[in-house]
Amino acid sequence: MIKSFLEYLSLEKKYSIHTVTAYKNDLISFRDFLVTEHDQENLLEVHYNQIRGWIVSLVDLQLSNRTINRKVSSLKSFYKFLQKTHQIQVNPLSKHKALKVEKKIQVPFNALEINQVIYNTTQNNHDFVSVRNKLIVELFYSTGIRRAELIGIKEQDISLPDKTIKVLGKRNKERYVPLLKSVVKTLNNYLDLKQEYSKGKNELFITEKGNKIYETLVYRIINSYFSEVSTKEKKSPHILRHSFATHLLNEGADINSVKELLGHSSLASTQVYTNSSLDAIKKVYNQAHPKSNKKK
Repeated sequence: MIKSFLEYLSLEKKYSIHTVTAYKNDLISFRDFLVTEHDQENLLEVHYNQIRGWIVSLVDLQLSNRTINRKVSSLKSFYKFLQKTHQIQVNPLSKHKALKVEKKIQVPFNALEINQVIYNTTQNNHDFVSVRNKLIVELFYSTGIRRAELIGIKEQDISLPDKTIKVLGKRNKERYVPLLKSVVKTLNNYLDLKQEYSKGKNELFITEKGNKIYETLVYRIINSYFSEVSTKEKKSPHILRHSFATHLLNEGADINSVKELLGHSSLASTQVYTNSSLDAIKKVYNQAHPKSNKKK
């Protein structure tokens, strides 16, 4: 039952292996609770009071409301699947309300911080690692791609004449992102240096040992550079993606175009970044409104 659901997520929904594993762990956690607390193995005969007991047990473990909501969401999706495949008639979670969570405000890097990092990466950037790291920073900020997308780029995905890179997004959805001239210059420099380390590897980004670059290394690179110039709490590849979107919107970019660049399937996902543009909106308002103090 769980196996067929996970196959559905992997084969039909095209979820990544990490996402499928998370769903699997959540469902096994609930099944183990059901067996331990209710001596019940049949997931088809579950009622909401049992699920509520599981939620209480997760609270007792001092998990955050955000984490608990994610786990319950996995269970809800599982029962939607059982309902869709006519194994149950009613989803026991159909009327469940998520626990309240504080909205996390993602604070983007400002232009000064980003320019300082790019300047820092330009200093003594003649060796392979320095040029690679400079390219990673520039690509994140100039394209807004995700960390997994950057890691997945292969050399044949690059079109230097067109100044574009093909990236593979969520659910194996391909899109093309444009490259700035400055990024193309860094890219050419990197490709020249990479030949000595590549060992025939097709991936664009590799380590000094010629292996494919990995997630924690990419995070450490971004965190290290931005820790030198920023006091913001979060300094990650996602914040650079957030900065890319926010800065485009601040400069008047059309939200639908930003949506396509980010690879979002819905406009709602992109609208999250409009919250960071409030300062820019206020600035325009104060400069343009007839009653603004700045007009006097």
